[in-house]
Amino acid sequence: MTGFARADGSDPRCNWTWEIKSVNGRALDVRCRLAPGVDVLEPEVRAQVSKQLKRGNVSVNLQVSRSSGPSTLSVNREVLDELIGIAREYADTEGVKPPRLDGLLGLRGVIESADDDDSDDVREARAKDMQTTFGEALDALVQSRASEGAALERILIGQLDAMSALVDEASAAAEARPDAVRERMREQLSVLLEADPPVAEDRLAQELAILATKADIREEIDRLGAHVEAAREYISEGGTVGRRLDFLAQEFNREANTLCAKANDKSLTEIGISLKAVIDQFREQVQNVE
Repeated sequence: MTGFARADGSDPRCNWTWEIKSVNGRALDVRCRLAPGVDVLEPEVRAQVSKQLKRGNVSVNLQVSRSSGPSTLSVNREVLDELIGIAREYADTEGVKPPRLDGLLGLRGVIESADDDDSDDVREARAKDMQTTFGEALDALVQSRASEGAALERILIGQLDAMSALVDEASAAAEARPDAVRERMREQLSVLLEADPPVAEDRLAQELAILATKADIREEIDRLGAHVEAAREYISEGGTVGRRLDFLAQEFNREANTLCAKANDKSLTEIGISLKAVIDQFREQVQNVE
């Protein structure tokens, strides 16, 4: 399910902005991109997301900037000297170009903020404030997804109504075709009786039972009706029902395929094809459900 939320926070020294975006996904996949120095918040961020969301690809971004004027930067010469030493070891290696200084300075940990003299207490308080701001953004994302879910519920109910109507049409068509079924079985029985060598009586009875089973679509119609009612119940319950609806969509498709395979007249085949089209639409929408 898609959604986007943003929340801003600040203290006397820093401003920060959380952005959370979610897109459809069969499972929950959380990706974090936090500013250097505050990436220690990632475990808590993941834990909070997992408590409130169960499906979707979720991207979390945190940007932090100083609010007390431009920062003074310094070079961590110990790290830089170590990188230069490593580069010298590979200076004569074929195919390896010597690194440029600007490239080394761009590596994480080489350039540091020289005015970051906040105490541990200040950093701890800021981390808590950032977590509070993240909670606000996450709540807003959940609300955004809930609004989309309400619209999606109406779409799914409409598709279930269409399925139910088609199942009723298939049931009526099946009840109106006993003569066609008997004629088909009579023709197939004639083929069996004229077989050379003759078909044994027990084999003949077995074949007749198979033919009767293949001609009867009542079981498929009953199961489709039951699946429609189960889907309605899941939707009315609310909560995290996406996986259950996804499973039902597969069952819908299986029964519709069997119905089409058993259909022996044009009208029933057309109903089965229309049913499969609605089921495909339903299955696509279910991927958006939490």
